[in-house]
Amino acid sequence: MELTFGDVEETALIPLAIKASETARPNPRIIDRKAKEIIDTLGVDVSKYDPFLSHEGVVARTILFRNELKRLIAEYPDALCINLGCGFDDKFSQVDNGKILWIDVDLPDQIEKRRKVYRDRERCRMLEGSSLEAEWTKNLPKRAMNIIVMEGVLEYFRKDQVNTCLHMLCDSFEHGYLLVELHSKFLEKHGKNHDAVRHTNATFGWGTDSGVEYLELEHRMQLISETSYNDEMKKYSIRAKIFAIIGKNINNRLAVFQW
Repeated sequence: MELTFGDVEETALIPLAIKASETARPNPRIIDRKAKEIIDTLGVDVSKYDPFLSHEGVVARTILFRNELKRLIAEYPDALCINLGCGFDDKFSQVDNGKILWIDVDLPDQIEKRRKVYRDRERCRMLEGSSLEAEWTKNLPKRAMNIIVMEGVLEYFRKDQVNTCLHMLCDSFEHGYLLVELHSKFLEKHGKNHDAVRHTNATFGWGTDSGVEYLELEHRMQLISETSYNDEMKKYSIRAKIFAIIGKNINNRLAVFQW
């Protein structure tokens, strides 16, 4: 592995550090050996990217996205699955059923870095592309159903960029599901106090109270479900249960849209 610390943007270090440290625990709730391999290879102290609430949030997010993906893949076993804004994420290994076709999509510089860690696999390949432009979608294989995952992506987009992205997806894929991470208006205003992101130069974009606000931008979509990360986090610790009460409407959510 030729990856160096400079190859990894700071926001990407947050989920990598958390998945790696959770994997190393005696009874891990999630296992991501690639994340651990990357962090071990970098050989740097990433503890500041792994505070308690962010740790529990990333673990919950990973579980919720994985379970929803498995549910949809069980219903559509031959789906085309796209991890849009994939970074160093390896969801394919978590949900592969032996039939899906999986495409990891990100900007050219990120895909270049990702290729230092991953190789294209059977039914899983990397592709350069933007969440705001449709060019990368034009030569994709056609499947009856398309499942698009955007985890940790749109939370950094302005409202007009979210609008552009939703239109692009509905224009490019006749039928599909979008699994997307949403954040609150509170976090949009107070993101500088986020326990992990405050250690980076990133800023949060357009926040919402509900995924219904996405429907105002793209009328072809329907909101199927919306789940707060609190619902998963509170299963594991008293601290997370307390946060679920105090921060009931603050935590991020997994929203599922269909068109």
